[in-house]
Parts: sequence; C-alpha cells; structure tokens
Amino acid sequence: MVAIVNHQSEHLTAKALCCVAAAAALAAADAAVVRLLAGEVHAFVIGFFRCLFGLATIAPLIVARPRVLKSGYRLQHVTRAALKLAALVCFFMAFAAAPLADAMAIMFTTPIFLMLGAWLWLGEKLTPGLVFALVAGFAGALIIIDPAGQGGMETALLLAVAGAALQALVQLMLKRMSDLDSTETLVVWNLIVTVPLAAVPAALYWTTPDLREFALLALQGAMGAANMALMTKAFSIADASQIAPMDFLRLPFVAVMAWILFGEVAGLSTWLGAAIIFAATMIVVGGGRLKRRVAED
Repeated sequence: MVAIVNHQSEHLTAKALCCVAAAAALAAADAAVVRLLAGEVHAFVIGFFRCLFGLATIAPLIVARPRVLKSGYRLQHVTRAALKLAALVCFFMAFAAAPLADAMAIMFTTPIFLMLGAWLWLGEKLTPGLVFALVAGFAGALIIIDPAGQGGMETALLLAVAGAALQALVQLMLKRMSDLDSTETLVVWNLIVTVPLAAVPAALYWTTPDLREFALLALQGAMGAANMALMTKAFSIADASQIAPMDFLRLPFVAVMAWILFGEVAGLSTWLGAAIIFAATMIVVGGGRLKRRVAED
C-alpha cells in the first residue's frame, strides 16, 4: 500500500513539474510578444486583449461544463481579478522598456513577497532563516536594478517589483479560495471578471490593432490562459517546494528569446542577482516544507 501511495505521489509530482516547465516556456514567449508590441499597443490595451482572448480560449469549457461557474466566492473574485490585472500591466510595462531577462529575474521575488504577506496578514512566524532569505531576495533584486548603472531602466524594473508584490497578493488569495473553488472555476471566473475591468483603462489608451498586432494579441491571450491553468494545476497537486525550482526555467527561456529576437545579452549582474533571488526562494519554500513536516509529526 505504501509503495502504491509513493508511486502516485511521484506521478503527481512529475505531472506538476511538466506543467511548470510548459508554463515557463509560455511565460517567456509571453514576454517576447509584449516586447514585439511595445510602442505600438499600450499596456492597458494588451491587458484587455490578453484577458479577452484568454476568455475566448476557455469558452468551450464553460459551454461544455456550465457547472464550472459555480463558486463559493463573489467579491473575492473581483478583488483578485483587479490585483491580477494590475500585476499584468506592471509586468507588461517592464517587459516593454527594460531588458527582458532583468524584468523576468525580478519577477522571481514573488515568493519573497508571498512570505512577507503571510507574516503580515496570516500571522505566520518569521524564522531567522526566512528573515535572511527576505533580505537576500531584495538584495538580489537591487543588484539587477542597479540604480547607478541601468541608464534610466530603474523605473521599468521597479514596475516589475510592483508586479511581483501584487502577484504575491493574488497567490495569497488563491490559496484561500482554492479551499472551495476548483482550478477550472478559479481560472474561468478570473477571466470573466477581468475582461470588463480591463476594458475601462483600455478605452482611455485605445488604438485599434492592425492585423499583425491582432494576431500577436490573440496568441498572447491563448498563452496566458494556458499558463494560468498550468500553474494553478501544478500548485493544486504538488508542494511549492517541489515545483519552485522548475519555475526558474523562465529565465534561461526568456534570455534565449531576447538574444534571438532582440539581440539582448543578459549581463553578469542579471545572473548574479537571479542566483541570489533563486537561493532566497529555495530557503522560503524549503522552510515552508519543513514547517509542514513538523506539523505532521
């Protein structure tokens, strides 16, 4: 019996890792699409079309399984959607103006903000190791931002930091909401609510996309919906400590795309800062796993 349970656990972990690897590739491609649209389509308009095409992608699921709309939450979906939209716009602005690898590396501070949020709002205790991880994570981000040497990119990279903080808030809500709602329900309602929310600021900065831009926006919307579903599924079947390392594949993926498409080469400060953030994140997720094991014992 124990062997069967272990085999099932290993199978679920392998499935989660595959989901995260695929999501990492999609996230890198997403960033590249935003850069291709930079200067042509405003970030608010990109956010609107991303959600609209994402909703169109999952519309067949809603038609085939209308029960997916049944939810134990109402206002929480609106709040989560607004925070998610704000995080997306921050990331889009960062991708448009800053080196892609730098912006992507800073996105990995999300677990650091998540730990900080769990301490502030959920009452979780901070151990000396987690405090060290918190300081190290922000130090890594500061190395990448490099106020003295970025040549005016600081604002764009600070937007990436803001996006990471907002994304952490979204994940804190997601953790609570997954108690009552399924993965599919969370994804569906997020897109349904975000479309009208995104339409308001998009109207203020509206420019009608041409055929090329429209195709890129449609592609990005489909990739965004797939990314969200893959990551939500991964977190629902495996611990964050198991899948967090695989999520860092986003950095080499986006570095390769930035080099091929835009001739950007990630500098030493990018990799050094990312390595420090990675180590800090591993301390955070490892501490969470240890805490669960102690509780189980």
